[in-house]
This record gives sequence, C-alpha cells and structure tokens, in this order.
Amino acid sequence: MCWTSEFFIRGLSFSVKHYSKNYHLQTICLYSQIKPKKCHILDWSGSTHNGTVPPGSILPWRFFSCKEGTKIPCKRKKITSITASELSYKDLLKSEQENWNEISGRYKTMTKRIKEKMKELHNKYTLNSGSPQIKVGESVYFEENGYIFLSKADDVDEGNVRILFSAEDLGFYNAFIQRIRISPDQRYMAISLKSENSEDATCVIMKLGDFPVVEEVIPNVFSFEWATTDVLYYTSQKNLKCQNVFMTTFTKQKHTKLVYIEQDARFFVDIYCTKDRRFLTINSNSKTTSEVWLVDCRHPFKLPVLVQARTKGVIYHIEHRNDELYILTTYGEPAEYKLMKAPVASSGMENWQLVYALEEKNKLIDLEMFSDHCIMFLQNAGHLYLNVISFVSHSVQSIKLPAWACAFELESHPEHATSTCYFQLTSPVHPPKRFAYSFKENNLIEQAAQEVPIITNCHTTRLLAKSKDETLVPITVFHNMNSKELHRKPLLVHVYGAYGIDLNMSFKEEKLMLIEEGWILAYCHVRGGGELGLRWHKDGCQHNKLKGLHDLKACIMLLHELGFSQPKYTALAAASAGGVLAGALCNTDPELIRAMVLQAPFVDVLNTMMKTHLPLTIEEQEEWGNPLADEKCMKYIKSYCPYHNIKPQCYPSVFITAYENDQRIPLTGVLRYVQKLRKAALDHACRTRKKGNWIPNVILDIQANGSHCDSSWEDSLNE
Repeated sequence: MCWTSEFFIRGLSFSVKHYSKNYHLQTICLYSQIKPKKCHILDWSGSTHNGTVPPGSILPWRFFSCKEGTKIPCKRKKITSITASELSYKDLLKSEQENWNEISGRYKTMTKRIKEKMKELHNKYTLNSGSPQIKVGESVYFEENGYIFLSKADDVDEGNVRILFSAEDLGFYNAFIQRIRISPDQRYMAISLKSENSEDATCVIMKLGDFPVVEEVIPNVFSFEWATTDVLYYTSQKNLKCQNVFMTTFTKQKHTKLVYIEQDARFFVDIYCTKDRRFLTINSNSKTTSEVWLVDCRHPFKLPVLVQARTKGVIYHIEHRNDELYILTTYGEPAEYKLMKAPVASSGMENWQLVYALEEKNKLIDLEMFSDHCIMFLQNAGHLYLNVISFVSHSVQSIKLPAWACAFELESHPEHATSTCYFQLTSPVHPPKRFAYSFKENNLIEQAAQEVPIITNCHTTRLLAKSKDETLVPITVFHNMNSKELHRKPLLVHVYGAYGIDLNMSFKEEKLMLIEEGWILAYCHVRGGGELGLRWHKDGCQHNKLKGLHDLKACIMLLHELGFSQPKYTALAAASAGGVLAGALCNTDPELIRAMVLQAPFVDVLNTMMKTHLPLTIEEQEEWGNPLADEKCMKYIKSYCPYHNIKPQCYPSVFITAYENDQRIPLTGVLRYVQKLRKAALDHACRTRKKGNWIPNVILDIQANGSHCDSSWEDSLNE
C-alpha cells in the first residue's frame, strides 16, 4: 500500500501541454477542436499509482503479444548464447536491440491488426470519458488535449474558457502534468511536470490573472501544497527518495526555508492538505510505520507540530474536522485499518478514540472526508461496498455496489461541503461508469447513460483456490458469455503479490479486445498483495514470500481443473515486483504455462538486496528482508529468486519489455536474466536431443522511451 498518499493526496495526473496567455475561447467550444497531440494516458483516481509514485508502488501494465516458440530439431543451425559477462553492457544492449529488430518483423501483420483494434477501442471508450475538473469557488480548472483551461462553473458546457498554460511554450517537451494545486485565492497555480523518461518532476509556479506569468521553477519536486495564498510547502526528490520539506514564499521578500529533514532511509516524505484546508500534514512513512507533523495553515511560519511519534508497525494518516483530528490507523487489534479521533491539542496515541472499525475480512480501499460525512470504499470477497458514516446522526450506512465492478475512481478534488460524492466504477473489461451518492437522499444514484456503450457480453466469475497451507485465494475471471468449449480458449493470468498493493482492476482497452477475441482473463489475488487487508500482505512478504508462489500455482491449477483453458493455451502476465512470483513459477512449474509476459520485471532479488548503494534497497528490506545482516534471509531469498533458480529444463516462451531509463529495475539485471534463461533453455534442448524439441522464444524489447511501466499512449500502443 502506498501509505498516506493512497488515501489523501488527490494529485491531478494528466497530459501535458499548457497555454500561458489570455486566450478567451467563446461558445463555439474551440478547445474541443484543438488537434490532440502526443498525450500521456494516466489513471484519474488521484492515487499514487499515477505518475511518479513512492517506492514500492506500481503503475498498471499493458498488453503484450508473444508468439510461441517453435519446435525445432537440435541439429538445426547452431544457436549461440552469449552470457552477460562475455560482453560489455553496451555491446549486450546493442545485441539485444538487433535481436529484437529481427524478431519483431515476424509480427508485423499481427501488430498492425492489434494496433488498429486498440485505436478503435481507445477512441470509443477512453477519449469520450471527459476531463477531470478542479472546482475552486465559481471557477473550474480542467485539462483537455494537453492544455489547462479555466472556466466559470456555469460556462464549462458552453465552451466559454481561457487557456492558462502550455508546457511546450515553456520548453517542456514530451512532458506530462503530474499534479496541479491552486492557491486559496486563485492568485497562483503550482504544476508539476514530469518527463516520461525520468521520475524526476519540475514544479512550475504560475501567477494567474489577466496575463499569467511564470513566477518560479523548482526542480526535483515530488509533492506540494499551498498553506496560504502565497506560502507553498514542497518535498524534494533525489534518487527516488523524498526526505526534505521546504517552505517557499511569494511575498515581496521571497525566501525558501528547510523545515523538515527525515534521517531514516526507510522513510519517504510527502505533503497533504486536509480537506477543510486547516492543516498541512508532513507524512513520513516506511512500508510499516508512520509519523505525521502538522503545519497550521493559519500560522504557516510556525514550526510543524508532531501528532504521534513513530511506533514500529503502526501506520496512521490524518484528516481534520471541527477541531478534532480524524485518524485512519492500524493501531490496536486487529492490526487492520480503523477510524479514530483525538483533539488537536492532545493528539497523542493515548487520546485516540475509536470511531469505526472494519468488520473482519473487509479491505479498506480508500477513504474520503466531507464536512459532515466520511465515505469508506470497501472490498469483501471481491465485491465492492460503500460505507457512509454520518458525523451528525452517528449512523453508518452500507451499500453494495454492482457485482461487475472491480475498481472505483473517486472524482478529483471533491468539494469539502458538497452534498453529493461522485465516483466511477470500472473493471478490466468495463469502461468507467459514473455514480453518485447523495448525502441528503442517503442513496446511490446511477448517472444518466453516456454515449459509451455498455459491455453486456462479458461474464464475471469469482473463485477461491485452496493453497498449499489450505488458505483460500481469490481469483477473478472474465470471459465472453458466448464462448463455447472454454478449455480450448487461450487464458491470460495476471499476478502481482507484493507491497500490499492490489492487482490493477481498472479498465484497459486491450483487456476488452482479448475478451472479444475469445480469451479468458484471470486475476490471481495472491498473498503479498493487499486484496484481503494488511494481514494478507504480511502473510506474503519477507519469510512468507513462498506462500505467494504456492497461491499462484494453486490458482492456475484450479482454473485448468474447472475447464478454463489448459497449460498449452495459458500465458502469465506480471509487471515490476510481480515478476518475482511469475519468474519463480516459471522455474518451479514451467509445465503450467506456455508463455510468460513481463514488463520491467524484478527478477534478481538477491543481488539487488545485497547492493545497499542502490536507491531503494534499504527501504525495500521491510518487504524482502535483509540478506546482508541475516544469512537465513539470504538463503530464503535465494530459494525463490527467479535469476538464481534458472536451470536447464523446458521453459515457456518469454516476452519482456524493459526500459533504458528505469531507475527502479536496473536494466543490467534484466539483461543477465534473459541471457541466463536463453542458455538454460538451449542447454536443455540440446541435451535431450528429441525430435521436434521445444526451444522457446525468449524475447527482450528494450524501450528507449518511458520509465518503469510508465509510457505515453503512443509508446504503450507500440509495446
């Protein structure tokens, strides 16, 4: 879980390009006629799975095609396998790129068809989804086709808008907007811009008015919030770490001051503004522990005040209402999230009072505070629920959401005093559908049908697989209702199982395309992920990591037993840390799958965790363990590490996408893995020397653009 920012930081993540003059577009709605340029497709939920993310987070992966290997006698032309140690990094990189250029030519006809279909679905579903909006008083800020616009609330639909900002005009080419914050009196606008080839962002401060101008440009910024009209707090990022908080003023006498330093390398710092704008919170989080400091927005120059000193194993996040702090925390038993409160003046843990505790096996997905209500988005046995807590009547209303829904997206920056909460429901094969909860009527409202067609021919099934230790593991399955003989259909299995993060279940055009072409999609919610709460994560990390592998094997075996495809038609997809379990299964049970598709995979756990000079190694010890300090831990990691367990055997075909600019998964480790896997597969084929021997394709596509599972729409389409 991505800690505080998952619940509270509502960062706008959208495409780049701004405009910085007083262009006034009238009711003919010229902004809709601006030619769409290269845009960056990001999630709008505002969670930290978008744009730059704190260490341990992951962005959604995309579809890959992988042609199966060919059956070739071993007497064919000799295939040479070059190990990483025999070539310099540069030579190895060049060799792989040449190999990819040769192989990718085989797929031209197929990729052309897929790209055409993907563009059709993208235009049909994604481009019509509308632009998220930020409402400040009577003003509405929104983005479309790479521009930031300003309009009056009543004029948005009439097209009476101004263009405020264009990144290209300021020389920020091939960048996208990661976050935008408007100062309370709308005098200033702060925007972070990020290149798709780097995780470093730049913050641009615009002074608004009739003629918007650039006031300041601050490099290497992660999060930022306005304390007052002219006081901005921000965190600086270096080597994927955020440990310093600065305050900068835009008064007549400008100055910048360092206000907080985090000394512990395991902790990551971000900033959040409470919904009522009373406090800024400086949140310092490791993967298991939190500490929060308050900045009073009425007195922004006073030193931050500690809420509760960090206590090992206790996570907490802060909101504010009526001089009380509302605390979302794991404190107390059971060690799952619960809502508590305490007076601002005496905020220590000894004064925390329980407001609401989740029922057993309920997973808290998100929480949103309003002036008189709190909405919790929950998940139980794969189904989504709303729990609405009234602070006035002290009642709790629980509403079950539609059965097809697998994920929700809260609309960006809902107003604190609003009478309605708007959100969207979605699934991998269902485009987002808008819903609203009315606090006045106490009911759920399905918004008027949009022009986007509703998917009716896809069936959703929820299963439970029994793992090696008898634990029941959830699986979500999608398939075309008209499909016959499912055991003959191709199956794409998804897995992640790390950091307490759920599998991404939001809509993707490629998933719908696969359903339409007869594929079965399965999502295995194994331990190590967060689908069943914090305990589910704990049961699959450090010395429990093998449980996730056992879960994955049990899921695939159950799918086959129930007639969902069979091994020779099954592919396994994973990204980033999901590559650990996928790569491990590829070593232990290669006969269960025919192909494996990996994006920026973490496949060399042991060597990475032995290198403390890498930016994320220290904080990752809470997930994987510390092999340098614990020999038992080192042996355990070595027992499942994908790279260290490659051996001569019959492997499935493997397709890997990696990124030259990836700061999280070094390309050198992926290159070593590919070389070792190819050699092992070839050694097995030549040793067995059977007629029609299976030699799998092991393909590596190295992307020059993008960084760690984060690419523009065009680059994603090419992938």
